[in-house]
Amino acid sequence: MHTHFGAREGDRTSRILRVSLLVTAAYIILLVIAGIRAHSLALLSEAGHNLTDFVALLLSLVAVYLHARPPSATHTYGYHRAGVLAALLNAAALVAISFLIFYEAVRRIQQPQPVHAGTMMWVAATGVVMNGAIALMLYRTDRDVNVRSALLHEIGDTLSTAAVIAGGWAILVTGQSWIDSALSFGIGALILWSSFGIMRETLNILLEGTPRGMKLERVEAAIRKIDGVNDVHDLHVWSIGSETSALSCHISIADIPPSASERILRDVKERLHHDFRIDHTTIQFENVVCEVAHGCVIPVAESEEEHHHH
Repeated sequence: MHTHFGAREGDRTSRILRVSLLVTAAYIILLVIAGIRAHSLALLSEAGHNLTDFVALLLSLVAVYLHARPPSATHTYGYHRAGVLAALLNAAALVAISFLIFYEAVRRIQQPQPVHAGTMMWVAATGVVMNGAIALMLYRTDRDVNVRSALLHEIGDTLSTAAVIAGGWAILVTGQSWIDSALSFGIGALILWSSFGIMRETLNILLEGTPRGMKLERVEAAIRKIDGVNDVHDLHVWSIGSETSALSCHISIADIPPSASERILRDVKERLHHDFRIDHTTIQFENVVCEVAHGCVIPVAESEEEHHHH
C-alpha cells in the first residue's frame, strides 16, 4: 500500500511539473520579447530568473523519474541522490545568472536607456498569476529537496514580478529609468540568496552530514532510554536522499539469547521511526567490552584469547 501510494504521488508530481514546464517556457518567450521591446533589463532579468526555474522544473521531473526506479545490484540505495545532485547543479546555475544580472545592471546605470513602463507592468502581472499558480501546485505535492528548490524559485519569482509591477508604476510616475536597473539588482540578490540555501542543504547530503534539523545527541539519548540498552557508540546518521535518512550504530546489551535481543532491536527501530523518521538502520549488538571505545574492532575477550594461544 505504501509503495502504491508513493507511485500515485510521484505520477501526480510529474504531471504538475510537466504542465509547469510548458507554462514557464511560454512565459520566458513572452519576457524576452517584451523585455527587448520595452528596453527593460528587469524583464530580461526575470526571463533569466524564469529560465533557471525552467531548468529547476526540468531537473525535478528527471529526479522524480529516477527516484521511482528501484535499487539494483550496482545502485543498492536506488537513485535517491539524483534529485539532490540536480538541485545542486540548478543552484550553481542560479549563482552564475545572478552575477550576469549584476553586471548588466551596472552597465545600464552607466548607459541609461528609456523604459516602457506600461509593458513592464502588464507582463509582470501575467508572471505573478503564472508563478503563483505553479507555486501553489508544487506546494501541494510531496516535496523533497529538489521540488522544494523549484518551489522556492517560483515563490521568489512571484515576489520579484510583483516588485517589477511596482517598479513600472514608479517609472511611469517619475520618469526615472534607473529604477529598472535597481530592480534588476534586487532580483539578482534574491536569486543569489535562494541559491545559497539549496547549495548548503544539498552539499550536506552529498557529504553525508547529519540530516538537517536532526541532533545526534537526541538520537543517542532516545536509544539509551530503550529497556535493555546498556551503551551506544559508533553512532552515525546520514541522508541517503533528501527525505530518506539512514543510521548505523553499536549497542551494548546483556549476554542474552537472540530471541530476547529481538525485542530490544524492535523497540529501537520503532523509536527511531516514530521520533526521527529513520527507517534504514544497521544496528550491531555487543555484549563484550570493546578495546576501542568508538568503533569496536577487536573485542577484549577475543584479543586476550588470541594472546594466551600464542
